[in-house]
Amino acid sequence: MTPPTLTGQRVRLRAHQAADWDAVTALWAHPDVVRHISGVPSTATESWGRILRYRGLWLLLGYGYWAVEDRATGQYLGDLGFADFKRATDPAYHGIAEAGWAFHPSAHGKGFATEALTLALDWARDHVKPSPEFGGVSVVAIIADANAASVRLAERVGFTRRQMLKMRDEEVPLYGWG
Repeated sequence: MTPPTLTGQRVRLRAHQAADWDAVTALWAHPDVVRHISGVPSTATESWGRILRYRGLWLLLGYGYWAVEDRATGQYLGDLGFADFKRATDPAYHGIAEAGWAFHPSAHGKGFATEALTLALDWARDHVKPSPEFGGVSVVAIIADANAASVRLAERVGFTRRQMLKMRDEEVPLYGWG
């Protein structure tokens, strides 16, 4: 499956391309971007693998990640979408779409993430099946409590905190949407 292009007032969500490698590398090498995700900047090779993984998700799952760009300038703003990463968590939550997003700091605080996530969730409403195991939610997200901006964004678009998970010897909150 080819990722659909979703267009909002100020953002466009589109398939990642090989030409995005430099922008993806810059995004995932930025300490402010990875602070609450892995804590470790990605290498250029890891960023190339990320692009390949993003495209592969669509083929295997029927959903995945989009490249987010500013419609006015074409500037690459970040990555956003859904995955099933088969994370090692307790309890496990495989088989449900997990939302994720990362935006370059130059795009922070300007409403791009809210618009992009709203577009993606509107698409998910028609294309991602609710999970009976998780109370009928369609999408989950793991967001560290310390990542206050992402928690606010998730809550703004309708995510609610559901439970705590153990992941990599840490307790992390799982949010649900739908």
